[in-house]
Amino acid sequence: MTVSPHFRQIGIIGTGRVAAALARGFAVHSVNPVCVLSRSQQRVAAFSNEISGTGVVEDNAALLAQCDVIAIAVADDALATVVAGLAQTKTSVRSAPFVFHVSGRSGVSILAPLAVLGAEIAAIHPVMTFTGDGESEVRRMAGARFAVTSGSAVAKTMADQIVRLLGGVPVEIAEQHRALYHAGLSHAANHLVTLLAGSTRALAMAGVDDPAALLGPLVRAALENSLAHGFSALSGPLRRGDVQTIRQHLDALTRDCPELVPAYRTMALGTLDELARSGAEPAPDLRAVLSDPPLAPDPLPRSRRSQ
Repeated sequence: MTVSPHFRQIGIIGTGRVAAALARGFAVHSVNPVCVLSRSQQRVAAFSNEISGTGVVEDNAALLAQCDVIAIAVADDALATVVAGLAQTKTSVRSAPFVFHVSGRSGVSILAPLAVLGAEIAAIHPVMTFTGDGESEVRRMAGARFAVTSGSAVAKTMADQIVRLLGGVPVEIAEQHRALYHAGLSHAANHLVTLLAGSTRALAMAGVDDPAALLGPLVRAALENSLAHGFSALSGPLRRGDVQTIRQHLDALTRDCPELVPAYRTMALGTLDELARSGAEPAPDLRAVLSDPPLAPDPLPRSRRSQ
């Protein structure tokens, strides 16, 4: 079985976690070895030895000569340099391959030097985390969403084929919205890790032997409810308007975990803003308590402020 009736051979630039998952995902569908290129010959040799169905190429010219599909899976800050190196390789004028990168933050404009040479270009970002467990990541890519930004209709067709080859589902993201898309992902996934780290530390300070076991069911339920029901899944003292509870939280954090206070205040104020946007009426004194320094409570009920 070949990779695709439209693709002769796939190459990958990079040897990191995403590159390893892609290599494993592509290799099982390809008769020819997936070509792998890296700045470190030692690392790419180890990569090829570890992942069956992959082979090493020496440079950009060799990669372009052998492959009509090239995936760039390098750090975001290295992407422009890699693209420039490919664009300076004369072979690219003749080969005009399909080139895509897997960066979340960038669209297709960063690949423009290759489009000038005739390449079809796309950004294909797998919306999942990569921990280095390549076998499980190949399985998780099946059914995962991949954010696709394409340079042309032809490139979109190719990008969708690549995503489906990995078992994924393509989701189109416009070039001008790429940074906003990535910010949304990072705000959820990255900040969730920071949030849980802080919660775990507070629970440990409170004497909990296994904070993860305590948090697990609660956080999983909150996540599932939030994904299913949106902001209406919110529960807790902010929604109930328990001003005294929030004041006690701040007092306890200030005493025992002062480093968590800024994040707690910011997230709580953000929650009040979201409550207001949803049409709810947050308790008036909550914002005053959460301000830094705390403000005096509003002496007038909300209903009388405009009178």
